[in-house]
Amino acid sequence: MLRIALPNKGRLSEDTRELFNDAGLEVRSSGERALTASLGGEFEAIFVRAQDIPEFVADGAADVGVTGWDLVNESGRELTSHLDLGFGRCRLVVAAREDSGVRSVEDIGQDGAPVRVATVFPNIARRFFAERGRPVDIVPVSGAAEIAPHLGIADIVVDLTSTGSTLRVNGLREIDTVLRSSAHLITAVDGPRRGTASEAEERLRALEELATALGSVIRARGQRYLMANVPRDVLPQVRGVLPGLNGPTVIDIANHGKYVAVHAVVSADTIYRTIAQLRGLGAEGILVTRIERLVP
Repeated sequence: MLRIALPNKGRLSEDTRELFNDAGLEVRSSGERALTASLGGEFEAIFVRAQDIPEFVADGAADVGVTGWDLVNESGRELTSHLDLGFGRCRLVVAAREDSGVRSVEDIGQDGAPVRVATVFPNIARRFFAERGRPVDIVPVSGAAEIAPHLGIADIVVDLTSTGSTLRVNGLREIDTVLRSSAHLITAVDGPRRGTASEAEERLRALEELATALGSVIRARGQRYLMANVPRDVLPQVRGVLPGLNGPTVIDIANHGKYVAVHAVVSADTIYRTIAQLRGLGAEGILVTRIERLVP
C-alpha cells in the first residue's frame, strides 16, 4: 500500500484533507490525534510536521508526501514534484526596513561588511545571497522574522508572504523574490522505493493513479459545465462564446429541428458574461452545474 506523508496541522493540513476527500480518498482515522489513517481504503496516511515531510520522503519512510515547495527547497534533499496542488500559495521574499535605504539586493553589503539576515529558511537564504555575491551573516529564527530589524537582531529578513501586508504593517519593504511556493505532491527522484522491485513498480502505478485523481479535482475547480438549447442558425457565433476544452459539444434535439443542445466546460469567473451572451443569441433552457472531476 502506498504510504503518504501528510501535514498534521494548520491550513496546509486542512486544504490537503479537503482535496483528498474531494478525490474520493476520505481520511479515516481512529481519532483526531491518530498518527496514521486510511485514505479511502486505498492508501495509508501518516501525519507529521510539514517541514519534516521532505526528510520522510527522501529517506523512504514515506512513498509520497504533500508539503510546501519552500520546505522542499529548504531541506536540500533531492525530491521531485508530481503535481502542483494549487493551494498554500506564497512567496519567499527579501525585505528591508523602509528607512534603511536598501532598495535592491545589490544595495546589501556594498561596503563589503556582512549584513545580518534573519530567516526561518537559512539554507535557501544562504544559497540566494551566495549566488548574488552578497556578504551576509544568516541569523536563523523559528518564526516572526519580520520583527528582527526592529529588535536589532538583523538588518534584512527573508520571509514568507502572501499579500505583503504583514511586512508593510511592520515597516518593511520587499526588495526581491527568492522563490514562489505552493503545496506539491512529492516523491524521491527515482519514485517510491520500498519493498521488492515488483512492489516498487506497483507503488509507482498507484502514484500515477493518485496524481490523476488529485489532478482531476484540481482541474475541475473554477470550472462549470454549461448546457443550453440554441438556435441552429447561430452556431458559428455560439462556438465563439463557448470555446470549451475542444469546442462545445453539439447535440440534435429530438423532434426540434430549429434548436440544438450545446454542452461546454466554461470558466466560473466568466459564467455571468457567458450566459448573457448566449441569451443574446436566443439561447433557452440554460443549465449550469459544478464539476467534481475533469480528466482531459
